[in-house]
Amino acid sequence: YVVATPIGNLRDITLRALDVLAGVDVIAAEDTRTTRRLLEAHAIHARLVALHEHNERAATEKILFLLAAGKSVALVSDAGTPGISDPGAIAIARARKEGFRVVPIPGPNAAICALSAAGTSALRFLFHGFLPAKAGQRRRELEELKNLSSVLVFYEAPHRVVECVEDLAAVLGARRMITIAREITKLFEEIHTCTLGEAGKWLAEDANRRRGEFVLVVAEPEPVVSNLSDAGRRAVQVLASELPLKRAAELAAALTGESKKALYAHGLSLKRKED
Repeated sequence: YVVATPIGNLRDITLRALDVLAGVDVIAAEDTRTTRRLLEAHAIHARLVALHEHNERAATEKILFLLAAGKSVALVSDAGTPGISDPGAIAIARARKEGFRVVPIPGPNAAICALSAAGTSALRFLFHGFLPAKAGQRRRELEELKNLSSVLVFYEAPHRVVECVEDLAAVLGARRMITIAREITKLFEEIHTCTLGEAGKWLAEDANRRRGEFVLVVAEPEPVVSNLSDAGRRAVQVLASELPLKRAAELAAALTGESKKALYAHGLSLKRKED
């Protein structure tokens, strides 16, 4: 069982996850101390073994041995969903390869949590996880991402968040919007939206804003609108006031003969201005 656990508030756990954790023979945990606190909060007593980034291959062999012996195993990370910027992927892949059933138990995920609170209306997003720690590598990676027409979602550590935001602004452009989600579901949760150009100043204004676990949600780049006629612009604007933007662009293209993609991009830019 691949079990998602709370990213902060211990009550953010599903009833199904509690049933699984209480019923399995063994729980493989990224940090047994962290998991023990979660289990104690819900009066669950279970056998724990450690599986973290430094011992995952060896711990995987132990898990496979247990599964082969007919034992049930729950895999958990310190917070959120195992295998998503957390250990677990190796063990999961090996278990499936060996023919054992792998059952996902869905629940909290910091990236999705932050994205839901960012208020973005984008059609797609890219979860990137952690960027490289070194500035040169980080900027090179951002260069590859800057023209993607999707929201970008990053995780970042408190001691690197300022320099990371500075590089985001330098490479992606100071006008792009960012939502900084800090300590999600925890006591000092904070969610702030501003431009990338303003983000460094906001973080610098209060030392507390540079503490905790961060999810950075960067808006997609402004669409490049080709030369549209006034009739095309007007058509998509009127239609989008009554219809979903995708359908409005399709109808406007049929009426005017202009590019559906360009009409959609124009409608999206109008929507952003309204927001």
